[in-house]
Amino acid sequence: MNPIQGLHHVTAVTRDAQVNVDFYRNVLGQRFVKRTVNFDSPDSYHFYFADEAGTPGSVLTFFVWQNVKRGTRGNGETAAVAYNIPSGSIGFWHDYFSGKGVTVHPVEQRFGMEVLSFDDPDGMGVELVASGASPESQFWETGPIPQGHALSGFHSVTLWLVEIEPTADLLINQMGYTFVGREGNRHRFTGGSGSLANTLDILHRPVQPEDLPDQAVFGAGSIHHIAFRVPTDDEQLEYQSALRAAGYGVTPVRDRSYFHSIYYREPGGVLFEIATEGPGFAIDESIDSLGESLKLPKWLEPTRSAIEENLPPISLQSIEKGK
Repeated sequence: MNPIQGLHHVTAVTRDAQVNVDFYRNVLGQRFVKRTVNFDSPDSYHFYFADEAGTPGSVLTFFVWQNVKRGTRGNGETAAVAYNIPSGSIGFWHDYFSGKGVTVHPVEQRFGMEVLSFDDPDGMGVELVASGASPESQFWETGPIPQGHALSGFHSVTLWLVEIEPTADLLINQMGYTFVGREGNRHRFTGGSGSLANTLDILHRPVQPEDLPDQAVFGAGSIHHIAFRVPTDDEQLEYQSALRAAGYGVTPVRDRSYFHSIYYREPGGVLFEIATEGPGFAIDESIDSLGESLKLPKWLEPTRSAIEENLPPISLQSIEKGK
């Protein structure tokens, strides 16, 4: 069984479909590669944003739950998702965000790299890491950001946990990650050598006995789960068997049309998924037209009219290149 190479996708929650599309597509420059519905709750959208082709390791997805209350960050969740940007691009993004009315936090240094942090319109933590462009990510030519500064897939995610050791044991002994270092209360682990989205950070946030539990409150702006990638269905089944043998409650394989998934919770409570790299986002529309129309799995097609009536319309606005 090969080690996990890195992330496949990250799934979060938004409460406003149009605002979500406008921000991730028109501001951050992520291609809107798929509009579908939550297969487990088809009365709500499920959006996918990624690079030009929807490369695993670049895919941020959203469940659109209208009017849900905003969540609160805390222990037991993924608190931030980070993208790669080219070295030297922090200044571009700082100025660009200023022109777009996006409030940013002071630039940090982490493990020798500059990090620019901000919140998306729902309050989700997003970070840009000046790590250099990823050759595995495909630049979206018609997006708003020049290639020299564009996002190029995920760099990492950050988990907020009370305890480090149980989750570290899972990552290292069951998933093939390597512990690479610590800065303050941030512990860094990496998957496949040099692969896209191969970094996972744990922020150690122990709760003192006199303190109230600082647990996350789930809602808009919360990250629902993080998905790791494997190349084949057979390898996914190997992980399913091994994780069950190690005592983790792993779900049966679920068909998500664009990939196959299994789910389990790590010891701190964060929902993990292992997803296959295929079949990919071009199985029901061409690469050129990704995200332009609502796509449904075959078992939901008979109810398409009813589903479409209950979903708000989405507009894909024209894009101007950032400067």
